[in-house]
Amino acid sequence: MNRPKHIAIIMDGNGRWAQARKLPRVIGHREGINRVREIVRAAPDLGIKVLTLFAFSSENWNRPKKEIEALMRYFHDFLDNEVKDLDKNNIKVLFIGRNDPLTEEIQKKMRAAEEKTMGNTKMTLVFALNYGSRQEIVDAVKDFAHLAVKNKVKIESLDEEFFGRFLYTSNLPDPDLLIRTSGEIRVSNFLLWQLSYAELYFVKKCWPDFKKEDLKEAVEAYSERKRRFGGIDAK
Repeated sequence: MNRPKHIAIIMDGNGRWAQARKLPRVIGHREGINRVREIVRAAPDLGIKVLTLFAFSSENWNRPKKEIEALMRYFHDFLDNEVKDLDKNNIKVLFIGRNDPLTEEIQKKMRAAEEKTMGNTKMTLVFALNYGSRQEIVDAVKDFAHLAVKNKVKIESLDEEFFGRFLYTSNLPDPDLLIRTSGEIRVSNFLLWQLSYAELYFVKKCWPDFKKEDLKEAVEAYSERKRRFGGIDAK
């Protein structure tokens, strides 16, 4: 089976899942954490080498303060409770996005998780936290420009491959497959550069209902597609 090596997931629908059950939105986020645990455990068995999860976007700061506080608390608890198990299972943890305005405490836990798991090789788990793809591209342009004005790089040297070195994902392969839950059909400022040739897979289930069986179905659907990268099928 042709399996995706890198899967990116927009974990959408936690709030709507809770509201449909007449529960506070934060309960949906809490249940969403349980799905993260389940999917992370299932992914390596499906041949996935990189799993990128859209955990918190740069636009999510516009949500109600109490909801943001709950999200950060859940993420804080996840780092406290899960990193040891991830390390035990040979899973490397990385974070992409801007640090500011994340609290210093969370930033320290993020750095500690990366350092603790940096030598692991079974799978790389990437959390996009305080992430926005447009800001990533702008940051990459600024970094290149700073080097150019100092004559450390030549403007003529810039091509797609070289530009990729300035992105948050510089050491990662591009996603083969993007999954989005909740029935929404858009990419929401997520990995815009990296998703150029990814296969897209949308499911109606909200994230708290997305189980390992659903991940397997997405992988099987991917295996039936043909990726041409702008070319044509060989005769």
